[in-house]
Amino acid sequence: MMKVILALTTLLTVGCATSTNGADTAAPAAKADSMLVYVGTYSGPKSKGIYMMHFDLATGALSAPEVAAESSNPSFLALHPSKKYLYAVNEYWSNKAGDVSAYSIGDGGKLTLLNTQTAGGNGPCFISIDSTGTNALVANYGGGNISCVRIEKDGKLGEQSTFIQHKGTGGDPKRQDAPHAHCILPDPANKFVLANDLGLDKVLVYKFDASKGTLTPNDPPAGISPPASGPRHLAFSNDGKFAYVCNEMASTVTVFTYDAEHGALNAIQTLSMLPPDFQDKEHNSAAEIAVHPNGKFVYASNRGHNSIVIYSIDPATGKLTVVGHQSTQGKSPRNFAIDPTGTYMIAANQESNNIVTFRIDAKTGELKPIGTSIELQAPVCITFVPATH
Repeated sequence: MMKVILALTTLLTVGCATSTNGADTAAPAAKADSMLVYVGTYSGPKSKGIYMMHFDLATGALSAPEVAAESSNPSFLALHPSKKYLYAVNEYWSNKAGDVSAYSIGDGGKLTLLNTQTAGGNGPCFISIDSTGTNALVANYGGGNISCVRIEKDGKLGEQSTFIQHKGTGGDPKRQDAPHAHCILPDPANKFVLANDLGLDKVLVYKFDASKGTLTPNDPPAGISPPASGPRHLAFSNDGKFAYVCNEMASTVTVFTYDAEHGALNAIQTLSMLPPDFQDKEHNSAAEIAVHPNGKFVYASNRGHNSIVIYSIDPATGKLTVVGHQSTQGKSPRNFAIDPTGTYMIAANQESNNIVTFRIDAKTGELKPIGTSIELQAPVCITFVPATH
């Protein structure tokens, strides 16, 4: 079987957690031999919210999950650049808008709720924190809108400074009859914000004023994914010259060049995430995408084929070549993350209720399961955080 590995966009951004740098607050003292892993879940009979585990960097072993904070459907997490605070969207599906919650990270990793604010729309599914640590950016899938919520010096969430309703439709009348914002990320320079909208087949670009928390439409306004492809998540190359987008509906990855001065995206390649002999493409969907910290590989997860696909990156052109696929040893890998050293990957299999760890060969892109599987109901987000003494 061909093997695969997965990874993450930046050294401090892992899995569903989007972390940044540049904060003026001191990080907690970290243990060199271990980290904390936070897991966002969908609430259920055996799932109460955000869980934490201790991760051994020498062996890849995870401790048994324990509740870090009880919460309703904390489906996506983001780490503050100071590493003192954790933020979560609470994914509600009703006429009521979802929430965003702020937590302080205490000794041993216990989370204390600071406060909760509205996400601005229903079905919030993604959150990221800008590099100044003063803005939380939220994508609301159900509402088809995005928002920016200010972050106070004490880590609490403040006022909503920007709300933008997307408009339009895509090429698939069943899935794209309305906007569905699915990802929102600041670019590496914190000058622009990119927002994937699955319902529009667009990666919308906004000028970003971090000091005010404002987003304004850019010119050019968007990068365009192939028709009826459904752009879901995005990862930047380590040099910031390229953006990689996994398209949920088509199970493809589109490569864009990125003009950081003008915020312009230009699609140069789209390729499949699936093996040529996979027969049930109709029932596969893309979920997560990431770039390894060494900048040599792009990874994306398949729900249906239940694998991670690995691509090698041409450093000159940014284009991708398929290397292989690795089973996640579970069903529906909604999210995955790589530890900041680039040594391990953790995959969250939502439908089989298990979390699997792989050791990464950074030279070949292969990953090897370490032989353990952690049981947890509906895990959908993995976030690495330095352990505190």
